[in-house]
Amino acid sequence: MPVADVVRHEIEIPEGIEAKLENFDLHIKGPKGELVREFKHTRVKMSIEDGKIVIYCPLPKKKEYALAGTWKAHVMNMIKGVTEGFEYHLKIVYAHFPMKVTVKGRKVVIENFMGEKAPRYAEIFGDAQVEVKGDTVIVRSINKEHAGQTAANIEKATRIKDRDPRVFQDGIYIVKKG
Repeated sequence: MPVADVVRHEIEIPEGIEAKLENFDLHIKGPKGELVREFKHTRVKMSIEDGKIVIYCPLPKKKEYALAGTWKAHVMNMIKGVTEGFEYHLKIVYAHFPMKVTVKGRKVVIENFMGEKAPRYAEIFGDAQVEVKGDTVIVRSINKEHAGQTAANIEKATRIKDRDPRVFQDGIYIVKKG
């Protein structure tokens, strides 16, 4: 049984943003850069009509209805990324051993975490840029997935195992997304 007769999401293309659809790839270009993403499905279609990006599916089933909503969210994130960008703030917290956080190439190096001799590393994903200012780490990117994955990698690199997390609260934690 269909969820609705038809799904049709229309996303307005803002002033100063270029949108182009080639085969199944959507190109969004704005003041901060360009993003490309593939949107390919047998029944859910995408087109550009009258300055709007249209996501369309006739007689959708439950999964196709959900997929159309997901595509809409991805397109809106792409538009926001090329206009404003995404920024994650992480806080460096330590009580026992002062840790040193630096960026070397495409990795974040965390030294002296919990007094460990070997440094820990976190991968910088995609086109994200990482900046360390005092006890704050700032991750910036025009791609929301790249910024979020990089912030998660940094947070995961300082996860504490085999100790009580209520006592040993050292680590790097995400405090602000946006």
